[in-house]
Amino acid sequence: SPTFLKLQYPSLYLHHRLIFPTEELTACELETTMELLKQPHHCFLVFLFGLVLLFPAALSWKDAVTHVHQFVIQEASVKRLCKTQHVMTVNGMYPGPTLEIKNGDTLSVKVINKGKYNITIHWHGVRQMRTGWADGPEFVTQCPIRPGGSYTYRFTVRGQEGTLWWHAHSTWLRATVYGALLIQPREGTNFPFAKPNRQSREWWNANPVDVVREATRTGAAPNISDAYTINGQPGDLYNCSKQDTVVVPISSGETNLLRVVNSAMNQPLFFTIANHKFTVVGADASYVKPFTTSVLMLGPGQTTDVLISGDQTPGRYYMAARAYQSAQNAPFDNTTTTAILEYSKSSSAAKPIMPRLPAFNDTPTVTAFSTSFRSREKALVPAQVDENLFFTVGLGLNSCPPNFNKTQQCQGPNGTRFTASMNNVSFSLPSNFSLLQAHKQGIRGVFTTDFPAAPPRVFDYTGNVSRSLFQPATGTKLYRLKYGSRVQVVLQGTSIVTPENHPIHLHGYDFYIIAEGFGNFNPKTDSSKFNLVDPPLRNTAAVPVGGWAVIRFVADNPGVWLMHCHLDVHITWGLAMAFLVEDGVGKLEAIEPPPEDLPICS
Repeated sequence: SPTFLKLQYPSLYLHHRLIFPTEELTACELETTMELLKQPHHCFLVFLFGLVLLFPAALSWKDAVTHVHQFVIQEASVKRLCKTQHVMTVNGMYPGPTLEIKNGDTLSVKVINKGKYNITIHWHGVRQMRTGWADGPEFVTQCPIRPGGSYTYRFTVRGQEGTLWWHAHSTWLRATVYGALLIQPREGTNFPFAKPNRQSREWWNANPVDVVREATRTGAAPNISDAYTINGQPGDLYNCSKQDTVVVPISSGETNLLRVVNSAMNQPLFFTIANHKFTVVGADASYVKPFTTSVLMLGPGQTTDVLISGDQTPGRYYMAARAYQSAQNAPFDNTTTTAILEYSKSSSAAKPIMPRLPAFNDTPTVTAFSTSFRSREKALVPAQVDENLFFTVGLGLNSCPPNFNKTQQCQGPNGTRFTASMNNVSFSLPSNFSLLQAHKQGIRGVFTTDFPAAPPRVFDYTGNVSRSLFQPATGTKLYRLKYGSRVQVVLQGTSIVTPENHPIHLHGYDFYIIAEGFGNFNPKTDSSKFNLVDPPLRNTAAVPVGGWAVIRFVADNPGVWLMHCHLDVHITWGLAMAFLVEDGVGKLEAIEPPPEDLPICS
């Protein structure tokens, strides 16, 4: 009965209750719930559903339901590393609540801002077909939700299965305002293995908003974090953290699905488990051809689904994450966060076995991992392209403005201020209107559509770059795409200031990564490397340090869509641009009207 479920499994029932016309459990819901309860329910976070490949063309949406949630943005006290911080949270939780839906379901999430900062919520990786008003980046698809205000995000997820996540998209509030979004297959499929969830991120002994404000004031790089965490806990290698180290149970002979989300602010991360192998089965809510590896590397924003087997001697094994740092001579948090994989019937007093992690600058391991991804089936990648774009991505240095205090406000190298750009344009967000609002209402003066299709100057992108190219222009420049156009983008890293691995995320779209490599992209020789058969489908591409990546997609989702580096310090400095995708023909090829409660700028 519903009462029994509330008493025995309160988190399952209260956090994931679907909205049906009646208060009683339907036969379908009861059957699904009871089937779930038959699964071993000792896995971390009790995400006890399985992965089964479905093809969107064969799906029926008649059983789709709407999940209604309320997110209250509020300050809460969180103690880490011997110190209590007052941080912004959702519903007082850090990390925030995990949302679980099925392919084809609708989410309706009312966000009530009881905090002291403006906020928006981005649904990272959700296609948002025709629902761009719900995408969430501040001043791109909406104005922020002011303190005391509210906004309801409503959208349907179709054709995506696996692990995505949600996070704040205002200043650096996503340091603590984030959570997982799990998309299960349609009703009637089998659930062959259990699925816990992992999220690895950074922790500051300071307010993250103050960290970025100080960096903006000084023009220098922000202070590095004091720790990483796994599901909000640093692990027992840090001070004052042993008691709260996350323990993940496993039984001998089990095969579980581990969902890994890198929600770190500014750091790609290696992740491994002592003496265990991973079988990678999904990434960014798309299935991949399974492959085996002993270590994962995820850039901020990326997700990976892996199978782990309880095939080792019963005991305790560290799950560990540490930084992959590709930028030379740049300071970073070189600590290691841990959780413990604990076999049943093993002694909780036994010392866990520590895994061997790659060196912090082990680019060959990163390359071997990233080039192993393939789509599970033949990909629908465009064979021909209508738009052939070439974007440089990298850092820069601005000269100290004449009215700035050089000692206090220009603390970058040689009295400069750090900046970043794409195609020598450092992206500047508006403040009076959102880009999407300005586009749909025809408001002039908010943006231009002259973002360059190629860098204004050709140079040795990964070689010794002239200092004359270190200072980009600033602007709010968009690139216009016709509905249905087939787009190829070469993402070319540069060595300006320093080469670095850049996780580039595109809102509103998945894209195929058809090739990657090192050095300068050469269309005459590198085009032969294109995989047009089974390239991986992703929403965030890790552009190799000192290298390039090529992506393709079809512009079938009208609206204004941000593309940016998911290292938050880089988007703060301007490493971003936006596509303006025009409406097509008819209602189904046009963005929906804006919701009535859409926040307005004041």
